[in-house]
Amino acid sequence: MNPAILDFARRADAAIRGVCVVVSACVIAALLPSGIAAADPPKGAVVGWGSQVVGVDLTGGFTAVAAGDYHSLGLKADGSVVAWGDNTYSQSNIPPPNSGFVAVAAGGWHSLGLKGDGSIVAWGSNDSGQTNVPAPNADFIGIAAGEYHSLGLKADGSIVAWGDNNYGQTHVPSPNTGFLAVAAGGYHSLGLKSDGSIVAWLYNGSGQTNVPYPNTGFVGVAAGRNHSLGLKSDGSIVAWGDNDYGQTNVPAPNADFIGIAAGEYHSLGLKGDGSIVAWGCRGPYENYGQCGVPPTNSGFVGIAAGGFHSLGHKPDGSVMAWGCGGSFDHGQCNIPAANSGFVAVAAGLDHSLGLKGDGSIVGWGDNYFGQTNVPAPNTGFVAVAAGRYYSLGLKADGSIAAWGGGPGNPPEPNTGFMGVAAGGDHGLGLKVDESIVAWGANNYGQSNVPAPNSGFVAVAAAGDYSLALKADGSIVAWGFAPGSPAEPNRGFVGVAAGWFHSLGLKGDGSIVAWGDDYDGQTNVPAPNADFIGIAAGGFHSLGLKGDGSIVEWGCGRPVFNYGQCNVPSPNTGFVAVAAGTTHSLAIRRVTGDADGDGDVDRADFAVFADYLDGPFVVQQLAGWQFFDSDADDDVDLRDLAAWQSAFTGD
Repeated sequence: MNPAILDFARRADAAIRGVCVVVSACVIAALLPSGIAAADPPKGAVVGWGSQVVGVDLTGGFTAVAAGDYHSLGLKADGSVVAWGDNTYSQSNIPPPNSGFVAVAAGGWHSLGLKGDGSIVAWGSNDSGQTNVPAPNADFIGIAAGEYHSLGLKADGSIVAWGDNNYGQTHVPSPNTGFLAVAAGGYHSLGLKSDGSIVAWLYNGSGQTNVPYPNTGFVGVAAGRNHSLGLKSDGSIVAWGDNDYGQTNVPAPNADFIGIAAGEYHSLGLKGDGSIVAWGCRGPYENYGQCGVPPTNSGFVGIAAGGFHSLGHKPDGSVMAWGCGGSFDHGQCNIPAANSGFVAVAAGLDHSLGLKGDGSIVGWGDNYFGQTNVPAPNTGFVAVAAGRYYSLGLKADGSIAAWGGGPGNPPEPNTGFMGVAAGGDHGLGLKVDESIVAWGANNYGQSNVPAPNSGFVAVAAAGDYSLALKADGSIVAWGFAPGSPAEPNRGFVGVAAGWFHSLGLKGDGSIVAWGDDYDGQTNVPAPNADFIGIAAGGFHSLGLKGDGSIVEWGCGRPVFNYGQCNVPSPNTGFVAVAAGTTHSLAIRRVTGDADGDGDVDRADFAVFADYLDGPFVVQQLAGWQFFDSDADDDVDLRDLAAWQSAFTGD
């Protein structure tokens, strides 16, 4: 093993106290020769940004929820809004200042927030003018968001409508007075009057605007894509419109309801006892889980129904999400597991993988080809890789498992592997004898490993090409690739492959980037130093610093910029990075988890105490920033107070 590689692996490991940083699809441990054990990687929580926002803390502080087609919104008690899920049109990027909100609404690809001063903030897709709030933007008391249109309820009981009007959904019928609530569906609108009647207008292709007789006694309204719901004062629900999937068949007993929500093709009802009733979801959409209320079906105080997912809000301020099956998962259900204990991440075209410290893998995002369905037994994994429509997992026994729409498992004998990488439609496996096995698509020679096939210590793959790091510190490239780095091609300790660009990490902590630069993805920002991890996406690059911060670059052209270069604040405490086509992932260590075992207990205090010395001594120690919870450049008693608030165990 090249001494520079071995030295770097040890330094990177020490920089953040046992961090095993993802370098492309391989972990630093793969750079260590057999017989030299890497420290156990610290466990942390996944943070995702860009075209898919995940890793949101849903455990408390919420007072209301809203669900769009593929994104979710939560209103916090402090007046801020949290968004997660699809962000293709920036519908999950809340405009600043993120404060003073009292209500939220989520449409097809846009979002609305009602401020305490009566104004509306709108963001996301505006292809039909649905985020252009008409003037005067004042005196609003209610909001609703449809597929491509928006509604605002004024304090005087009138409704203001804007956005798509192809079916007249923004033409509020006269007299436009006396309204108490509004709802917006796919292409129709509903308004609840003070006399208990419902006014419905325009698109009526499925009878969704034909309010059943008697049109009296209503206290709530909800609008789905092509169906409508009305809540009666006696606790019963009236449903009408499209029933192709059973969304208007209210289950018996139709009584004791206090809330309603209508999704794309399903419906929800909240009972007075805090339980949720769900219906619809039959036919081609029955397997996406949006009607599968979690078993602890009690204690809910609010509900929301999205395209193919559902949300429930609890009185303790927590939010539960379910559904998001098949190709309709864009992260709107967040991470489908407890967001803790992760040690590695991988990002594909539109799906993501997280490796847990217990050797299991969690998958989320697009699952059209089964790329997030980890095969049983989901145990014993030590590394993960994500391709275009498939996934790979390396087992502790040296075998590789493949799932999804990709090249399948490697050729026999499927054993003796110590590293793995996933390209567009081909896979790479690094053997313990330092040779590479390549399989799958080979239309550009991406599976033809150059001779001599020996002396390799790390692999990376993307699109139609492959990269590999040699023990002598050089990088070899083959397939439809940007080629090898410019001379001198030596001193490298890590590699990462993007769609049309490549990254190499040097032993001195600098990054070399080459290939396509249309989006600035090869312009490494200064200072180009102190990096310990790298990741290359479709049009962007990420570098992980030894202090736990992430540096991003690329994303230059708006058409390919989905926010994947906007690292969420605070930019600290990160221990691993991964880059997908238009989204980014990272693992952030839990605040206060000084020993990296995934909890905050007495063992962490012993580590924390070593840093409790003030700025002059502390800044001599690697990783001191992790303990500086109040960001004042020292570690003192104020930081200890923050640490104590995170204490979770004995």
